[in-house]
Amino acid sequence: MIDIRILREHPELVKANCKRRGCPVDVDRLLADDAACLALQRETEDLRAQRNQLSRECREKPEAREQVRDIKEKLAEKESELNQLKGRLNRNLAWLPNLLADDVPEGDGDQDNVPLRESGEKPVFDFAPATHEVIGERLGIIDTARGARVAQSGFYYWSGRGAQLASALFFWAQQELVKRGFKLFMTPCLAKEATLFGTGYLPFFQDQTYRLEGEDLSLIGTSEQTLVGYHAGETLPAQSLPLRYAAFSPCFRTEAGSYGKETRGIFRVHQFHKVEQIIFCRPADSPSFHAQCQENEEYLMQALGLHYQVVDICVGDLGAPGYKKYDIEAWFAGYGGYREVASNTNLTDFQTRRLAIRCQDQDGGRCFPHTISATAVTDRVVCAILEHYQHADGSVSVPEVLRPLTGFDRIE
Repeated sequence: MIDIRILREHPELVKANCKRRGCPVDVDRLLADDAACLALQRETEDLRAQRNQLSRECREKPEAREQVRDIKEKLAEKESELNQLKGRLNRNLAWLPNLLADDVPEGDGDQDNVPLRESGEKPVFDFAPATHEVIGERLGIIDTARGARVAQSGFYYWSGRGAQLASALFFWAQQELVKRGFKLFMTPCLAKEATLFGTGYLPFFQDQTYRLEGEDLSLIGTSEQTLVGYHAGETLPAQSLPLRYAAFSPCFRTEAGSYGKETRGIFRVHQFHKVEQIIFCRPADSPSFHAQCQENEEYLMQALGLHYQVVDICVGDLGAPGYKKYDIEAWFAGYGGYREVASNTNLTDFQTRRLAIRCQDQDGGRCFPHTISATAVTDRVVCAILEHYQHADGSVSVPEVLRPLTGFDRIE
């Protein structure tokens, strides 16, 4: 949620931002409703003051009682009108996207994201490399058929040494983040609607959410939701910032709207696993912490020996809560191209305003901290490992940093 003062003082900026993002919010209607709310607010406050004054005079002036009754009736009508107007205003304000950084590239979708740099050796094979789904089936470490039988298409099993490799990756990534000052969490896998709204997943990504019937609960799509929601309604002491949090969790997404996209293997699924980075920081510091999270992501990819590129996300591929975003795309040899494995977003104060999370500033006042949400690793990184480290005989080497945790250096 953006600061309403920006809407009031710079409506043309908000209109231009909505137009650039392709967001069909009627900004003029918002302004009119806001002005009407402010006028009604003043009117109800004046009526309350009159009521209170006359109530004190009722003993000496019996005629004041009739006036109090009339004011109460009028006040009840105005309060009802104000509540309805506020409800409509807040529902429409919730659809306003975050402002964009000035240097966000133009573009309509992921095909317009801008590559910034590459890192690591691209693997070269003297045989035709296989995709992760072929490798996983051949080695018996990925089972999508039984996943579909037990649940439905889009669910799967890691098994045997595949499960050991995935578990090693997730544990290793968590430990690396702890070394870098992150506090580790195990969070709920369910969250209330208020939490999903506060983190910006509602109303924008409602069709991506699995909701429990008859409950005010949904399965989380990322531990970002529960880690940012951890401080809802709180004021964070100035000396506590920055707060660095990390968590491993299963994540659940319906993948609505993915028709026509690449869905082979376990790249685009309904349940996956992720280690997430979250940072709460002072507003002035968010660009530097955004950069630090990017360094963390790239360090993990480099330590695993994977070739990747970093892309600057264009406006058409940047979700409504985001201000600036980078993706890491690993090279998938069997696929023959780059595919996204991690993202890193500066959300500024969009989430903290919605969740009423404040922090004390240097002068003793209060402001809304900024949040950074960045992936560390997901199952997609395991898939990249399978395609990167495959051999002609069908076996797969384990990256050296993971061997002490897997207990083996090869899957065959």
